[in-house]
Amino acid sequence: MILLGWKRLIKMQTNFDIPFKNIVEFGQQTMLDNKLFSVSWILSRFCNYNCSYCWPYAHSNKADHRPLEQYKQTIDEIKRQARDNGFTDFHFSFSGGEPTAYKKFLELIEYYNQDPDASYQSIHMTTNLSPGMKWWERWLDATKQLSRRSITASFHHEFANEQEFGDKILMLTNHDVFVTINQVMVPELFDELYARCKRFHERGINVTLKPQSDPTASFIVEGYTDEQKELMQQGFPQQFPEKYYNNFDSFESNWADRIDNKIYQLKLIDNKKKEYYIDQAERLNAFGFNKFQNWTCNAGFQSCIVREPGGEVKRSYSCHDQPLGSIDEGFKLFNTPMPCITPSCVSSADSKIPKKKECPCGRSPTGRCCGWHNLSEEDYKKKLEEYYADV
Repeated sequence: MILLGWKRLIKMQTNFDIPFKNIVEFGQQTMLDNKLFSVSWILSRFCNYNCSYCWPYAHSNKADHRPLEQYKQTIDEIKRQARDNGFTDFHFSFSGGEPTAYKKFLELIEYYNQDPDASYQSIHMTTNLSPGMKWWERWLDATKQLSRRSITASFHHEFANEQEFGDKILMLTNHDVFVTINQVMVPELFDELYARCKRFHERGINVTLKPQSDPTASFIVEGYTDEQKELMQQGFPQQFPEKYYNNFDSFESNWADRIDNKIYQLKLIDNKKKEYYIDQAERLNAFGFNKFQNWTCNAGFQSCIVREPGGEVKRSYSCHDQPLGSIDEGFKLFNTPMPCITPSCVSSADSKIPKKKECPCGRSPTGRCCGWHNLSEEDYKKKLEEYYADV
């Protein structure tokens, strides 16, 4: 009874009546509407946790961080090439492994912050929040001059304490840091994890329900019931204090619709130019909207990732392209958006990079023209059903 009542509440607060098969363009609003370049950076795979469900490539027991000077040089080179492509503002997202395990992480953040030519700079990090309160106070001081600060706090039930975890989030939120809990919804523990996420949400903490992906991060694992899939699709509505909106006043952007105190992170446009909005990129995987092969994508042009081990610079986590280079040997960003060659986009960091179908009628499911322009609506629906039945 309680669960059903909760589902009704979610449905009243969220509206995802989106015709995904008709979407021809979408992306994170900050990237669609502004000159923002985005970087996702895996500093190291070293992590102080050892979760049983973690991707093999996302975890290592070896602390293999690079020298601080090399990190600084990489920041400078990324910004230089991005500015050559016309981007003037920057968003850097740090992850791992566990980024806070890098002993000079705060010095790196302070260096990133020192850029008088950037009108807007933001920072994001994905962390397990394991450092103590004193460390987070130092992080707040090191990032206080940035335009926006956000954290994805990964709750790992095998190691973290729920009360301490929540207390740290509320402390950060009280200092105008936008925090969202990222919960990997392990199928066999779904009910337990969902109940905990509900408790966090009732404390005023934002929560994202993330489907578990396979060890290669290529697809979503089996084992979810239809009801569980629906709960992940609906998720928990994102909310944050009105005072946080003030942090965006200096950034000329309408990136967030302020309807019912929700964030709408993504804008989606269909083949009739109608606009739709979603608050979390993670929902795209839950809806199965993650196949963008042959779409034109801004990955590698308006964004890039830096990935360890090896220091590769790539278009994105999901892309099967050859790397753009490395921080050891040098790298070159694209000077224009390029077609996607990857079957599916599992990472939410990749999904929100702006993408667009090339076919002007918007009917092609691949982005490339397939001659469906003049089909009747009935024939078009039949072709579309046949295509998705074979995918």
